Amino acid sequence: MTQIVITVDTELSAGRQARGLAARANYESSYLGRCAAGDFGVPWLMDRLEAHGLKGLFFVDPMPALVHGDGLVADMVGPILARGHEVQLHAHVEWLAFAATPPLAPRGRDLARFPPAEQARLIACARALLIAAGAPPPTAFRAGNFGANDDTLRALGQLGLLWDMSANPAYAGRGCGIAGAADRVRPWRAHGVTEIPVSAFVDRPGRVRPAQVCAITADEMARALDHALAAGDGVFSVVTHSFEMLSRDRARPNRMVMARFEALCRAAAARGTRFSGLAALDPIALAAGGADPARLRARPWRTAWRHAEQALATLRYERRLWPARG
Repeated sequence: MTQIVITVDTELSAGRQARGLAARANYESSYLGRCAAGDFGVPWLMDRLEAHGLKGLFFVDPMPALVHGDGLVADMVGPILARGHEVQLHAHVEWLAFAATPPLAPRGRDLARFPPAEQARLIACARALLIAAGAPPPTAFRAGNFGANDDTLRALGQLGLLWDMSANPAYAGRGCGIAGAADRVRPWRAHGVTEIPVSAFVDRPGRVRPAQVCAITADEMARALDHALAAGDGVFSVVTHSFEMLSRDRARPNRMVMARFEALCRAAAARGTRFSGLAALDPIALAAGGADPARLRARPWRTAWRHAEQALATLRYERRLWPARG
């Protein structure tokens, strides 16, 4: 039975760090999703998941601890665990540039830019930071910016992690260098780990659209979900971020994206394939599902509707050309 896994990349903003935002303000904006209208970050996401009887998989980035210490990361990890959701390992290597004594010299924004041995060192460092912040030893990993390659998978296998969720077909060739990321649909085994790709559908020839809350309409998400369940994809993997319910300037909630997340929770609950944690899944068996099914293909009118919806939301929540709540 196909599992529906709602993943949340949970992180502070390296870009806002570079612009001089204070650590606590970064936490409030990026994790709490705080703006004048209220908090719409991780606590809000957990509220909505729990209202529908769902469990989220939160990929927490501990790399800010290199700059600000364990406290902020502990403040991210603790509430998630206390409410029964899952914490796994995320890592944005951009934070190396801000550390007084980084474990390795910076090489840009993607983990894949580092040679194999250095990737293993960085993942081990991130794992230690996450555990120091109160998380159980992680079994799964997602690279920041989906910037992983097969050396990343080899490093994870050497370190004893079971799962990777860095393969995103929308990023294949644009930072994500994992072999198979562009076209694999079901989970697969590579270099000792099981890769669970971000789900996607064909938007137009040669272009896919990922199952990310801010990227597709609620109707497209529901259709992609039903297609995955019918095809037996193994996992329908959705992505959102701890700050994704806010406008890009983090000044107000984006009610359209919030409505999409609420619709996703309703759809996942209604279809009855509730995720109970990676520990309940067998990484070998899950990757033995046979040949990949064909991806869903978008219909032009649905794509046009998405473009119109996105444009209206940009005008309302980003550019504020007419009043919006919050």
